[in-house]
Amino acid sequence: MAGGGRAGISGALRPMFAVFVGGRTDPPVPRPRRRLRIGPVHLADAVEPALALILAISGYAQLQSPHPESGGPASPIFLTVVAFGGVVPLLLRGSRPLVAWRVALGMMLFASVVLHPRAAYGVPYLPTLGITYLLCLYSLAVRCERTVTAGATVVSAIGCVLLDPPTKAFALLCAVPLLLGYTVRLRRTARQALAEQEARHEAETAVLQERQRIARELHDVVAHHMSVIAIQAEAAPYKVTDPPPELAESFADIRASALEGLTELRRILGVLRTDPSAQTAPQPGLERLEEVVASARAGGLEVETSVTGDPPVLPGGVGLSAYRILQESLSNAMRHAPGASVRVEIGYEPDVLRLRVHNGPGAEPVRVVRAGGGHGLVGMRERATMLGGELGAGPTADGGFVVLAALPLERNAPEERDS
Repeated sequence: MAGGGRAGISGALRPMFAVFVGGRTDPPVPRPRRRLRIGPVHLADAVEPALALILAISGYAQLQSPHPESGGPASPIFLTVVAFGGVVPLLLRGSRPLVAWRVALGMMLFASVVLHPRAAYGVPYLPTLGITYLLCLYSLAVRCERTVTAGATVVSAIGCVLLDPPTKAFALLCAVPLLLGYTVRLRRTARQALAEQEARHEAETAVLQERQRIARELHDVVAHHMSVIAIQAEAAPYKVTDPPPELAESFADIRASALEGLTELRRILGVLRTDPSAQTAPQPGLERLEEVVASARAGGLEVETSVTGDPPVLPGGVGLSAYRILQESLSNAMRHAPGASVRVEIGYEPDVLRLRVHNGPGAEPVRVVRAGGGHGLVGMRERATMLGGELGAGPTADGGFVVLAALPLERNAPEERDS
């Protein structure tokens, strides 16, 4: 029972501790780049300083009136400090809303105790400081966590009861920015969660679309090999004089299985091919290196190629993946670094094909490729992973971008990698 009581007290005091000692503040929402701008100046950046100056001048004019309860008017220097110091929270609430609220609360209490504003205005607080406090409450409710908002609500309610017991009117005024700010925070949180969910969905969709595209392209490669198997199985018995019936029957079964596999492949392709008018031309490989390089040069790039090692007969999937990675890398360079110089390096090693595409900075800053629309880094990584290879991409120290790919040449590379 005692433990439960201590837990209840701790839970009740947590908002007070958060609002005065700790508390988490969310980062400010990015402002629109084009709207509300006059040249390089954002109008929102000028509103708060202008409002602070107006309130400071108004507050100083109000404070110049005599204060009978304090024995006469205060020093002009003191009044200037109070008037201009009371609007400092307005300049802080954009970057540090919790600190701004604490400063506004302290200034209100200080002015109420020292200057006795009730004698001059009929309320126990200065009007300009009250406006500043309400604006800081709104920023706190929008940017701070729920525990901090609860603590500020409790403190505001207690302060209103102590300072203005007869009417408690300021408590109602404090409720407006608190409720409005908390509602804005809930909407922003919901929009952020929805945006994150949509981003995850788009990323997953991009991966699925790219895998579908890869499957469609590999269909031609697999179908070619299956056709070769069927033709060889049909021709093999005629290469042997008087072949045993068992051998001819085995080759006939091989041919039948290959033809059945081709039929199933066509059915799978019908499921994957969403566009009936899609091209069905043979899939390209690195033998078309000069063609894709010439296309990039026509697009304004300065492309230099380097090939090392003896080019072997590449498996169909490896040649197709290498071609697509090279094609996408050059397309991204044309899109994000027009006019840049690009170096393409292809290295043939006994067990791996290495591809390196490096472009320097162009007329525009190089940006990381978006993983959308079935293109970009997602597709290149999927192609490399499918073959059991690796792909890395990122900005370089000279302001350019580099893509590195290593594609195994063994046909069983993915199984060996998994084992």
